[in-house]
Amino acid sequence: MELAHSLLLNEEALSKIPDNKKPVFVFEWLRFLDKVLVAAQKSDIKEKQKKLVAQLTAQISESPGPPTRKLLARNLATIFSVGDTFDLFETLNKCNDIIKNRDDSPSYLPTKLAAIASLGAMYEKLGRMTGRSYEETVQTLIKSLKNAESQGRSEIMSTLEKVIKGLGSAGNSTYKDVYKATKQCMTDRSMVVRFAAAKCMSQLVNEAPFMYTSELETVCSLCFRALDGSNYDVRCAVAKLLGNLMSSTQSPKAVSTAKWKQPKLEDVLNLLSVGFLKGGIGSGNINREIRVGVTHAYIEFVKSMGGLWLERNISVFLNHILDLVANPKATPTHVDAVYARKCILFIIRSAIGGLLGEKAQIAAAKEISQIIVKQMNIVGEATVESDSRSSSSDIVGSQHVLVCALHELGSLVLRLGTSASPLVAEPATGIIEPVVSVLIHPSHAARLAASWCLGSISRALPSQLTPLLDRCVERMDKLKTSPEAVSGYSSALAALLGGVYQCPLGIPHAKGKQLFNLSEELLRTASQNSRLSLQRTQSGWLLLGSLMTLGSAVVKNHLPRMLLLWKNAFPRSHKELEAEKQRGDSFTWQVTLEARSGALGAMNSFLQHCRDLVTEDVIRRLLAPLKCALLMFTQLPWVIKQYGTHLKASAAMVRLRLYDVLSQLPPESFEGTYTDLLRELVAEFTLTDNPANTTTSLLRAMCHVDDSVILGSWLQETDHKAIEDQFEPNRKVDKEVLQPNSASGSGALEHDSQSLYARCPSSDPIPGPLPLGVAVIDSSVRLYGLVFPRVAHKHRLQMLQHFIECIKQAKSVRQQAVQMNIFTSVLCALKNLADAKESLGPDEVKKSAFNLIMGALSSTNPILRCAAGEALGRIAQVVGDSRFIADMAQYSFNSLKSARDVINRTGHSLALGCLHRYVGGMGSGQHLNTSVSILLALAQDSNSPVVQVWSLHALGLIADSGGPMFRSYVEPTLSLVLQLLLSVPPSTVDVHQCLGKCLSALITSLGPELQGNSSAIAMARMYCLVCCAIMQDHPDSLVQAEAITCLQQLHMFAPRHVNLTSLVPHLCATLASSHLLLRRAAVGCLRQLVTREAGEVSDQALTLAGDESNDDAIVTETGLEGLLFGMMDTETDGKLISDVQDTLISLLQSLATQNLTRWLLLLKGVLSASTDSGSTGPLESIHQDNKDKDDDDDEEEDAELEFKANAPDVTHPTVAPRWPTRVFATECLQKILLACEGVQANFDLELAREIKLKTSNENLLVLHLSELVRMAFIAATSDSNQLRLAGLSALQDIITKFATVPEPEFPGHVILEQYQAQVSAALRPAFSPDTSSDVTAAACDVCSTWIGSGVARDLNDLRRVHQLLVSSLAKLNAGKSQSPLYNESAVTMEKLAVLGAWAEVYIVAVEREHEKDSKPQREEEDYGESARESLLSLVQPELPTLSQNWLGALRDYAYLSLPTEYSSQLPTDGGTFYHPDTIDNAKPHYKKRWTPILHALAIWLHETGFAVGEMNKEKSSVPANAPANVKREEINSDKFYLILGICVEALSNPQTVLTTHAVNGILKALNAVLTSDWPKQQIGVDPILSKEVLNVMHRVFLTQENVYTQLLAVKVVKAVLLAGKDSLQQDRTKTKERELETSTSSSSESMDISESGSLGDGGEEGDIIPEKSVVYAALEVCLCVISRQIPALNPSAPSTGFQVPTRLTKMSEENCSLVASIVLILADLPNLCSKKGSTSILPTVLFLITGVLREMSNKGAERKSPVVVQGCLTALRTLSSSPFLEDEDVGSTWRELLKSALITVLQNAKPSDDKPAMDEVTLLATITMFLVWGPEEISQTPAIQTQCVIVFKDCWESKNPEVQMKCLQMFTSVIQRLDTKKATAYIRGVAAKFLEYLLILKDDKTGLDSQHALVTASLNFAEILVDKAEEDKRLTLLSLLIPVLVSFLVDEKKYASVSKTTQAIHDDCLKRLVKIGPTYPEQFKNIMTTHADLKLKLGLAIKHSQTLASSQKMEMAANRQKASQQPAKPTIALKTNFGNFAAS
Repeated sequence: MELAHSLLLNEEALSKIPDNKKPVFVFEWLRFLDKVLVAAQKSDIKEKQKKLVAQLTAQISESPGPPTRKLLARNLATIFSVGDTFDLFETLNKCNDIIKNRDDSPSYLPTKLAAIASLGAMYEKLGRMTGRSYEETVQTLIKSLKNAESQGRSEIMSTLEKVIKGLGSAGNSTYKDVYKATKQCMTDRSMVVRFAAAKCMSQLVNEAPFMYTSELETVCSLCFRALDGSNYDVRCAVAKLLGNLMSSTQSPKAVSTAKWKQPKLEDVLNLLSVGFLKGGIGSGNINREIRVGVTHAYIEFVKSMGGLWLERNISVFLNHILDLVANPKATPTHVDAVYARKCILFIIRSAIGGLLGEKAQIAAAKEISQIIVKQMNIVGEATVESDSRSSSSDIVGSQHVLVCALHELGSLVLRLGTSASPLVAEPATGIIEPVVSVLIHPSHAARLAASWCLGSISRALPSQLTPLLDRCVERMDKLKTSPEAVSGYSSALAALLGGVYQCPLGIPHAKGKQLFNLSEELLRTASQNSRLSLQRTQSGWLLLGSLMTLGSAVVKNHLPRMLLLWKNAFPRSHKELEAEKQRGDSFTWQVTLEARSGALGAMNSFLQHCRDLVTEDVIRRLLAPLKCALLMFTQLPWVIKQYGTHLKASAAMVRLRLYDVLSQLPPESFEGTYTDLLRELVAEFTLTDNPANTTTSLLRAMCHVDDSVILGSWLQETDHKAIEDQFEPNRKVDKEVLQPNSASGSGALEHDSQSLYARCPSSDPIPGPLPLGVAVIDSSVRLYGLVFPRVAHKHRLQMLQHFIECIKQAKSVRQQAVQMNIFTSVLCALKNLADAKESLGPDEVKKSAFNLIMGALSSTNPILRCAAGEALGRIAQVVGDSRFIADMAQYSFNSLKSARDVINRTGHSLALGCLHRYVGGMGSGQHLNTSVSILLALAQDSNSPVVQVWSLHALGLIADSGGPMFRSYVEPTLSLVLQLLLSVPPSTVDVHQCLGKCLSALITSLGPELQGNSSAIAMARMYCLVCCAIMQDHPDSLVQAEAITCLQQLHMFAPRHVNLTSLVPHLCATLASSHLLLRRAAVGCLRQLVTREAGEVSDQALTLAGDESNDDAIVTETGLEGLLFGMMDTETDGKLISDVQDTLISLLQSLATQNLTRWLLLLKGVLSASTDSGSTGPLESIHQDNKDKDDDDDEEEDAELEFKANAPDVTHPTVAPRWPTRVFATECLQKILLACEGVQANFDLELAREIKLKTSNENLLVLHLSELVRMAFIAATSDSNQLRLAGLSALQDIITKFATVPEPEFPGHVILEQYQAQVSAALRPAFSPDTSSDVTAAACDVCSTWIGSGVARDLNDLRRVHQLLVSSLAKLNAGKSQSPLYNESAVTMEKLAVLGAWAEVYIVAVEREHEKDSKPQREEEDYGESARESLLSLVQPELPTLSQNWLGALRDYAYLSLPTEYSSQLPTDGGTFYHPDTIDNAKPHYKKRWTPILHALAIWLHETGFAVGEMNKEKSSVPANAPANVKREEINSDKFYLILGICVEALSNPQTVLTTHAVNGILKALNAVLTSDWPKQQIGVDPILSKEVLNVMHRVFLTQENVYTQLLAVKVVKAVLLAGKDSLQQDRTKTKERELETSTSSSSESMDISESGSLGDGGEEGDIIPEKSVVYAALEVCLCVISRQIPALNPSAPSTGFQVPTRLTKMSEENCSLVASIVLILADLPNLCSKKGSTSILPTVLFLITGVLREMSNKGAERKSPVVVQGCLTALRTLSSSPFLEDEDVGSTWRELLKSALITVLQNAKPSDDKPAMDEVTLLATITMFLVWGPEEISQTPAIQTQCVIVFKDCWESKNPEVQMKCLQMFTSVIQRLDTKKATAYIRGVAAKFLEYLLILKDDKTGLDSQHALVTASLNFAEILVDKAEEDKRLTLLSLLIPVLVSFLVDEKKYASVSKTTQAIHDDCLKRLVKIGPTYPEQFKNIMTTHADLKLKLGLAIKHSQTLASSQKMEMAANRQKASQQPAKPTIALKTNFGNFAAS
């Protein structure tokens, strides 16, 4: 195939390949040409043009297939447009000749078609270059039309269309002829021809003025005729033509005829209305196809006129459209009325919803409300003149207008959301009054529509919900005698209640109670007034049903009364039922039946919305009335016979409701009723008592979703689903009506008023319950499916046989209806059997089922065949018996081999496919070969496209389910698919669609193999790509969608082989398609592509923007991203929008950080675009934003935008982004902030500017801060609540990310300071009284973040935001007085948000205050007065109220966090901030806020020392019922235990998940409380409590990894131990005092051990009891931390079997300080013990400390940890100087243990196999510490002395100056500390070494400079040694020392030239000598006299130093004088350099 890739066709290669592959080869060559010709050099083409044209024209005669001829034609046209046009006319003539040829044989047809197509392409591309040749061509084409078959006719039409397009006005002379020819084709019996003719006509309208002048009405009626019997594509094409035609009359191009007068808009609209009302073809009944077509046409007309036109003519347009439905001709029957309303709604929805921006939509809503007012006035007049007949028709007409207007108004407001608030702002002009007025309209449908509309308004604007409820209740009360008012207002209440679940803030709890009482009242008074009985009964139950939607919280209190009402609604027994029959009349029975259906409806609602209340007991109590209802069914036929057939509807409603209720209950609960129930159900759907042939609407849903190809149900997936539904039941597929007599498309509110409170998807918010007849059958089918799996086998058999019998009995149409219902129920039953994994039953049941199915497999109705196939598959799945499956497959094989008719072939093909689908590849492997070969053969039956469709579909199913078993069939199937794609005519779309599905299954089957390089795989891959290319080029959108899906799969498996350069532009172009399925496929594909290759996709899309040649390019300079954002405003399909968002998020995550500027501009465009549809769209305004992006030019930019809006009007403005898009853009902004984290330059202005200077890279976040703030500001101050919330959240993110970024130009300031005004302006509106609670709560969070961030230094700046928080405090105390709008939990949320915000501000304020105290006051002068005031001073005034509220909130939280079993202990009247009935809703708000409140309260209590003011301040926290003399102690202990309890519960409850931030807050709070005096005493005296807290801390250490958290926990541990220590100290002091008193009073000294010694842990015996001991708990904590940080010290490690690391990993500084703190705690533990107790724990303590010391001071460790070592030494020093050492009882034990500790350290210091030696410096420090601070015994122990001397010697000889230095210093301090006698042993061992060093230096001074410190230390040591020496030894020592000192003195001449170090040593030695002289005069004299040279040298040195000193003094005096003469420097320095502000 590679040989096909050449400019000229490789004829040699072509001749060598087999015939069946030749078409593929040619096609591949043409594909290559198609890409190359456009890009090649002209010279190359001109060289070969002649040959190439010859080759191409030769191909025309080779009978090319449809895709080939299309490509061939395109290439021919391209050659002449790129190269020369010499051969053009010759080629045109050749084509004309081929067309003129009289040969009509099928074999010559492809050649003719190719010639026609080639002409079309050439004329389209070359236009007027073709000269006059077009005349002949047009005549030839028109002539050949007469004899052409459908393919030819459609091809000729499309060629004529292209001729017109290419020639433009130049071809005018022939257009009349073309018009005449086209007129005939417009009503052609072939739909393909009609479609092509409509497109041709549309092109004529563009070029030939006579079309919309003289021929206007003719063309119109022709279009109506074309719509008759049309299909979807024809309807769309004709509608485009009509729309285009009508808009041309309104904006005509230059018209020559003087006679023609431009028609008015009304005339044009009336022309269309003729089609809508009469069908335009004079027949009496309405033709739905024409009506739907005209509906499309209206939309096309509005679209082509544009949004601006619509905005200006909205009134005319709406009035005209709504008048259509007022016309009685539009609504002859109820079903027609429903369909007509759907059409009208669809027109309005598409126009207003799609073309207008939010402001224009608000204007349209006002216009609609005016129409409502007008209609209500008509009704008013009609009711006054109620005698005339016209008045009733007025009312009937007005009801339809009102229904449409109200539905549209509701939908509009729903989409606008809170942006619709202007519509309700002023009651006089608002929309609520008109809507409420409709609630008393005489028509039920209008009342329901008004109710739904009110419900929508309340969902969009939750603040209206409560006022509307109140208003309806009040009006209902006033008008309680009017039946319409009772019915209208109650349905409005039901709709309002049904929408509550969508309003997160809810309604006040009391409303539920009030409405419950109201509905009870209605039911109670129903019997009092017969005129109102019916309405009151219906309304009462409707209200109860809607109340159930409020959920369990509201319903549970009323459940007992509900159960009673249900019980009373039905007769109690058979006897009562009989009695009931005997009395009553027609009216009472109607009321009774309504009451019962209402009761069952309410029950159904209860079961749906309050599942957690449905206990077994409740089910038991519900079953009693349900059984009675079922019993009543048997009597109903008699009642209806007796009292009239008008009761039938009420009876059907009761049945419907009962079936619905039973479907909600577990089937086993009503097993006893199965016999009666099944009888009813089967009778229901087999139409036993029903003369109408009603069919269920569920059959399609029961069939598999993939079968849509056969059923054509893809129409459900178009943008026009709402109106195309009208044919849904009666649509023709294969000339067969699918589902006759079903009204499944005619859903309307009036069919079932309970749907008012049903939950609808947001994409289709108007509920459309089906007509009662259909709904009952649907419900019975569903229930039958649920019950069937639980029925005995014999009953199953009976039923199946009964079904076969029923089908036999019925005839023709009725038979089909019965069959459909039966099949739906059987399918439903089988589906449930499969889900329940139950078997079908014994053989006879299987046999019956099989017979039933086989009967339907040969039904003439395709949907029945499809259902039968599905049922067969399901049975195979349920039976799971291979023999049975084999029999079924064999049966189908046999049928297929013998059958020749279409019906059997299609049915059995599908049966095979379904068998494989449900049994899977493994279960059906043995039949695979036969199945595939039969289906491959059937797929080639080109005489019957229907058979091809079904067999290909089945083949696709087998390929999909076959798995690896199917792999060997992939190649033959693939080549068949390609062969069919190349040959099947494009008009049989279904075949192409099935080929696409097949290809998709084949690609999946090949899977990752597609990446391979073998020739077979390469061939398969190429075939796949060619197939995709053919389908991409197909005219039908469904086939194109399949192509995109296949390419998407190919990209998944073999990404390298999918060419993105051609795919991405194709996908971008597809996004503008008018077909939803195609757009979905394109977005789905893009979504997959961008996850892997976002950059490439984005770049490819941008290349389209720069493409000048492409006029209608849809990608602008905003690229794909801008296009996707635009789609979010116009699309309504939920799945599509979600995919668009996913695609955008993937693009953002991959690209936003590198292209920040572009992305931020894009988002700014979306957010800051005005919402007016007349202005430029968001993304057009971007490029002007680009002009100037400087920070200061915001105002100019705005001015520029305003100025731009006054430019000439754009007729088709892009719709400004709607609020959901802007919310998404704000979320994207937050995602960008998140994505930029981790790159320092994004948050550092100085660094960013440097990078920008060096690399001119502007993609750094901090450079765009002003834009970020501006965007957040725009969002936060918008009129949509959701957008405000998103904006506030973004603002908070910006503050937290940039709060600490410094401003380089103003040191000491931060970059955000300049945006203070924007921040406070963004927050202010959120605190206005009418703002909803959630927005205020979010704003409180931002306030606290802003104040806490420390950006605003100046208190005056802070006051703006602080003031907002102060204003919110007022809400805390208000609340009870005003009537609430929302649920109490919303108030809770807001109040807690306020308290939480204040708490966070207070926490920060106190922290800052502490920082200030610890810092020196140096910044005072910078900030002047305001800095002296602190943030705390702003909070201080509010603290008294705040603290009480914080306490209240915490008390609430404590109550609410109690387990459910303690719920009886909760206060009955609720808490401080929650209502007792809304506890569940309030809990999450408390959970969110309690930590900062707890922390703040703890700090406040700490600051006030728990000694809170006088009693009057305390009142609020004292319980009301407390006695007057409650002591402060009690109040304090309440607070203390509350805080402690909450903390302990939160930290130790495994269910609560806390963030690290929250845990830190709790620990800080605990610390704050425990370091206050009063709680300290409380916890100190309560060891159990202390132990509890320590155990919780132990848990914190185990569960929290964060070191900062652990450090906070250490503080808490310290605080607990300190409290214990203080308490113990007080006890000991008291005991001592008592002892002193007793010892003085009693002379006998009998006390052996003082009592104070036994106080503390361990008591008298010294036993530490783990369960009780605080010290033990503390030891646990310490061990836990140490063993986690230093695993080698974990005592249980060896037994765990894990390898203990021998080398320590690097520990961070925080970890080190953590270990150090723990070590210090360890050292303090003995002080908490009694004497004996201390000796029990001391070994453990010493073991741990020496262990840590050992581990942390290995020699050569990577990182020394001085903090830990220092901690260990301090700890050892604490222990070494413990008072216990002096105690006579335990002192000796302590001393022994300390000795052991030192010996351990010395042992540990030596290197061993697994440990290196200990670091010398640490070892020296430890030894010195013990010798200097420890008890004297230690230093005198011979073993220790010997080892210590060795250590000192070794260290001195280590030759490491640092170690030598330390050694000297430490040794010096040891001998200094010990007295002479005790030091002797050490001096003898070590001193000689040090003196030796000095003596060496005396003679050899090399390297002296580097040894300065060591020399000084040695001299210090020598001096101390002299001092310690005995008198007789002193002379000897001095005679050593003095010569050494003198030797360091420098000759005065050399003094100036020697180094600074030598000078320093000289000075130092001189000082020492001068000091020694007077100290030891005799010895000094003695030495000096003996050594005269020393004396001389010393004398000279002293003299030199004196002269040096006097010269220095003189110099200093001169300097002082000089300084006093200089002028003083100014003290204030300017921070800003004004140098560059030169005078201009």
